[in-house]
Amino acid sequence: MNRRQFLGAATAAGGLTALGCAPSTPPEETSTHVTKELAGKPLAELRELYRYDLFDDYLPFEEEHVVDHELGGFMCNTDRAGNNLSTTKNTWYEGRGIWVHSFLYNNFGKKEKDLEIARKSVELTLPLKPKPLTLWPGAMTREGKPTNERASDIYCGLFVANGLQQYAVATGDEKYRAEAKAILLDHLAIYDDSKYDYPASYGPPGVQPVEGPRVLGHWMVLLRMATQMLETAPDPEIEEIAKRSVDALLDHHQNPAFDLMNEVINHDLSRAEGGWEQFCYIGHAIETLWMVMFEAGRRKDKALYERAAAMFKRHVEVAWDDVYGGFFHGMLHVDDNVWTEGKVLWLQEEVLIGTLYMIEHTGDPWAVEWFNRTYAYVREKWPLKQYGYPIWILSADRKVTFEEKATRVGNFHHPRHLAINLLALDRIIERGGEPTGLFG
Repeated sequence: MNRRQFLGAATAAGGLTALGCAPSTPPEETSTHVTKELAGKPLAELRELYRYDLFDDYLPFEEEHVVDHELGGFMCNTDRAGNNLSTTKNTWYEGRGIWVHSFLYNNFGKKEKDLEIARKSVELTLPLKPKPLTLWPGAMTREGKPTNERASDIYCGLFVANGLQQYAVATGDEKYRAEAKAILLDHLAIYDDSKYDYPASYGPPGVQPVEGPRVLGHWMVLLRMATQMLETAPDPEIEEIAKRSVDALLDHHQNPAFDLMNEVINHDLSRAEGGWEQFCYIGHAIETLWMVMFEAGRRKDKALYERAAAMFKRHVEVAWDDVYGGFFHGMLHVDDNVWTEGKVLWLQEEVLIGTLYMIEHTGDPWAVEWFNRTYAYVREKWPLKQYGYPIWILSADRKVTFEEKATRVGNFHHPRHLAINLLALDRIIERGGEPTGLFG
């Protein structure tokens, strides 16, 4: 699709910036804003909607139809009515599910059912651990035997490690943190090999692969895992991974030619060519930039926050669809203005996480405006309740047209968004809408 409208993003929201301009609200002007309502609702009412979506809508469906209570793990290949279309289990989704239910246990009442769901997935998945410097299998049978039904990649082990570090907090058992760190360091060594191979299948068609690519999505997972581990305990090796990831993302993936982040660059962090220099997987960029803001919060680093926030604003404004609303997730060629056509729920929710984080800590009016706009769009288009089903649409066409058929239930981005923002709303309400002032 050739999306001709994105240059006009400035005019659609009354005062939003044009492509190439600085964010409309300088960070230093946003620290005194008090938030009394969001998305046209009192904070307590919005908080109740978030609670309902997580605990009354998503989790009952997932626990009944996706969680394998008998053998452990998650059968995400499930339709809207809850029918399991396949019992194959994806290693990505095991690691993600471990994280979600461990996080729920740690932050929402320490419910034994959450710990039990996470435990059974851990016990199913850990026996798949390969020898060092080897990728985890991409999938397993229902019983936990490796299968070739899904190709392996670096994300498999990294998602398992991310789940384990959260599970270590839930259990208080340091062996799981040690296991998570060992997988992290092992996969970082794989990534650092100049012969590392990763086919970015979501990239522009017809481009030649980059040997030993540096991938924005890889740094994203490395950074988020590092930040969470460092919030729990100091670790110089993990601290270095966090720093290295931030530096790569902000200093090398950001393309100064058009002030957007390239998904793939060369192994030595130079700009890749042959079409890669025009490719921005803007959904990953938006997701990653809220993670950089969270890392800035952990460090209490105002300069890093302001830099990441400005970049987040830029990517959000560029990705917005002026015609039908919502955000596009893939820009295949910047100069030719060619975009991936469909829309995905996860990106809409990454915007909601990032904007609410900004509201919580700075009260930024830009973030309030974009949270309100995004939430109204998401509430209208993505929940399946209006079509007689539970949970939300996972992916769709540009207009988010409802389709009766679905083949997967997402077990990560949606519950992560609901849980993170529910906790943030609790904190905002407790402070009466006052920003924390974390960044001065």
